[in-house]
Amino acid sequence: MLTLFYAPNTCSLASHIALEEAGAAYEAKRLNFSESEQRKAEYLKINPKGRVPVLATGQGTITETPAILAYIAQTHPKAKLAPLDDPFQFAQIQAFNSYLCSTVHVAHAHKRRGARWADDAAVIEAMAKKVSQNMAECFALIENEYFEGPWMMGADYSIADPYLFTIAGWLEGDGVDPAQFPKVLGHRTRMAARPAVQRVLSREAA
Repeated sequence: MLTLFYAPNTCSLASHIALEEAGAAYEAKRLNFSESEQRKAEYLKINPKGRVPVLATGQGTITETPAILAYIAQTHPKAKLAPLDDPFQFAQIQAFNSYLCSTVHVAHAHKRRGARWADDAAVIEAMAKKVSQNMAECFALIENEYFEGPWMMGADYSIADPYLFTIAGWLEGDGVDPAQFPKVLGHRTRMAARPAVQRVLSREAA
């Protein structure tokens, strides 16, 4: 049995959806960020980073969304969430998910997590003001250069899709109008119609 530690309205949604899509046997454990449960000693023993997601497996814990998504795809090959028999195509998915993790998510985090990078209030404020521009530029790159359609990597649904869906859901909150990215917006609509996605969204909203 796998255990996913997650919090609503965070990037852990991508892993949650992937587990559901894979038909995995798993338990989802919610953390309450408003009560700083991710910083409590009990959770820090599980993930010293104090963040989500974490996937607990029989061999140990896995952190970081791209790693968790790849693990789910590799341990549930019948779900066909990645082209496991094509090293180049699998690397392409890994490259895209790494971009979401290392660049797009970081651009988003500057709005509310500026204290990670600076102590000066003026600098933190300046970083927050830059978020909408940076996020728009990131999604313009995704829209114009990388999105294959109808799913992120082309005809086949993959682990790139729940991750894109998750981060694209932050656009409005970051002051970006998603209508300027019709491919991404159409993808978001298709994702929201998938039964597995609906189940996860309902569970996280409860």
